[in-house]
Amino acid sequence: MTKLTDKVLNATVLVASLGYFVDIYDLQLFNMVSKASIMSSIGLNIKDEAEIARLDTILFNWQMMGMLVGGILWGIIGDIKGRKSILFGSIILYSLANVVNAFVTTELQYTIVRFLAGVGLAGELGAAITLVSEIMTKEARGYGTVLLVSFGALGAVVARFMGRISISILGLENWQIAYIIGGILGFILLILRFATIESGMFENMKKTTVKKEIFLQFFLNSTRLKKYIWCVLIGLPIWYVLGIIIKHSDTFYKEINPSGEMMNRGDGIMYSYIGLCVGDLISGWLSQYLQSRKKLVRFYLFGMIVCMFLFFFIKDVSIYWIYFLCFVFGIFAGYWALFVTIASEHFGTNVRSTVTNTAPNFVRGAVFPMSFLYLYTASIIGNTYGAFFIGLIFVFIALYACNKLEETFGKNLDYLEKN
Repeated sequence: MTKLTDKVLNATVLVASLGYFVDIYDLQLFNMVSKASIMSSIGLNIKDEAEIARLDTILFNWQMMGMLVGGILWGIIGDIKGRKSILFGSIILYSLANVVNAFVTTELQYTIVRFLAGVGLAGELGAAITLVSEIMTKEARGYGTVLLVSFGALGAVVARFMGRISISILGLENWQIAYIIGGILGFILLILRFATIESGMFENMKKTTVKKEIFLQFFLNSTRLKKYIWCVLIGLPIWYVLGIIIKHSDTFYKEINPSGEMMNRGDGIMYSYIGLCVGDLISGWLSQYLQSRKKLVRFYLFGMIVCMFLFFFIKDVSIYWIYFLCFVFGIFAGYWALFVTIASEHFGTNVRSTVTNTAPNFVRGAVFPMSFLYLYTASIIGNTYGAFFIGLIFVFIALYACNKLEETFGKNLDYLEKN
């Protein structure tokens, strides 16, 4: 057990975990403080509720678009220049964006900063998972990736507390201080990054004559493309939960219990991310125990369906029941680490960074079309039935995709993709 602990709790894994913690802090901090920053007299000074909602949606979508672009950019850089180069480059970009975000005064400035922050944030998880997967043994890497993702999920909890604390320093408002703290955390992490090591598999690949893949070349191989699509599809339900159900949980609660007290969306996000942390820990341990990734993904997807029935069709419940379901939803969305690990394990060293960076960011970016699909179905059959209907579609698509993929537990990752 001591040997296993030493393998898992090494400097690279711990620093990567801290990096994802800061990543999630910034990603969810926007959801926590966006309305306050838009309304602020120091910031945009917008008071109209409809205009606040409009700008909130626009900024969130631009952030997710930045993550799509960043996933492609950092993935290619990781396969050409190395995994550590992403860890340094991405943290610098989103740390600077955080600090600048504290001083935006126009919609255009805020939009550009959120887009750049999204580009920076996109590199953190994929690079960390790729590096941890490649430096650890095949027996222990499941523990390493789960530790990374589980600890990172707690960044949302800290972001929630930062969003609620009422403080003012040097005339700066709470939302400004929260963004600045995020930037400072990033630069502290940058110093710690020097304790990480480069992947030995990547270093060995540099000595070969096999051509490093670029994004377009990667998709020219139809077999590889199909495998990649299946990997992306199994992750869609996770961000359906986070980007549709949890993000709009206050709206759903109004329909479920019109006479109930007002729900705080930030609290729903916080409880869901606590659940995500628990779910990732459980899924990681069980996948090691069962020696299977796919069995756990299927189990979590069926659990998600049960949660959807409980959430949408039990009426006149208390707000505490909804917060509890946000937590449980987080648990069953807690196969995020498994999803990214499965994507990483399906491809060779020369394309692994591209895959592991783009797959989770395509899933995150899918929130954009998901939102339009939800709004369209909601306009026809209502918010509750619309969200439930598209949720079932994404879950069954993920189940089908899971069946198409091979079992990768214990797979040797020291190999190269060839055309």
